[in-house]
Amino acid sequence: MANTILHKAATRGHANHGWLNSFHTFSFANYYNPERTHFGALRVLNDDTVDAAMGFGKHPHENMEIVSIPLEGDLEHKDSMGNTTIIKNGDVQAMSAGTGIYHSEYNKNKDEKVKFLQIWIIPNKQNVTPRYDQISLNPADRHNTLQQILSPNPDDAGVWIHQDAWFHLGKFDKGVTTEYTVRKPENGIYVFVLNGDFSIDNTDLSTRDGLGIWDTDKIKLIARSENSEILLMEVPMEI
Repeated sequence: MANTILHKAATRGHANHGWLNSFHTFSFANYYNPERTHFGALRVLNDDTVDAAMGFGKHPHENMEIVSIPLEGDLEHKDSMGNTTIIKNGDVQAMSAGTGIYHSEYNKNKDEKVKFLQIWIIPNKQNVTPRYDQISLNPADRHNTLQQILSPNPDDAGVWIHQDAWFHLGKFDKGVTTEYTVRKPENGIYVFVLNGDFSIDNTDLSTRDGLGIWDTDKIKLIARSENSEILLMEVPMEI
């Protein structure tokens, strides 16, 4: 029998800094909930909106896999490895902080907000050489199917990280049903609804709801509204 934990959108932590409006699925910064510190190796899931021409100044990270998924607008990335890039909807960014990096993320535009997901994954290797990776995907390739955007393997689809994790994005028409099979038996799945309504193994979810599922080998997804978008994150439950 699968185990589940439901996180409704309205129960997330919230911080509005004026230039940054952030919702925290798990404990982060000044938001602490002992019941919501992580889901297996998934440590942070922040739903961020950054005002025009604003952003996160240079700051450090170490020994964390950091994944950014832009939803709207253009985000400019700079880091201590010498990378200066722009990420936008359709792109996925991954950084292995390892022994330590500094980076900044700014809204490139002067007249529109940037919306993106900031995700931290606890790595399976400590003190690796810092690494930056960025890819551009075709959103059409996730219409009524699950498009892989992250894995542990450099030769596989999407970006890769130092962890036995697989991420997928999907955008579905109403009534479409699909299944996801767990890649590694000890892993769990955290589902995050970007837009619309889904039924996941008979649990109804709406926009920005999250559902963790473990002790199962597959899950069934049914889209309950048009253009429903979802992010699936399979991660190890033991860290």
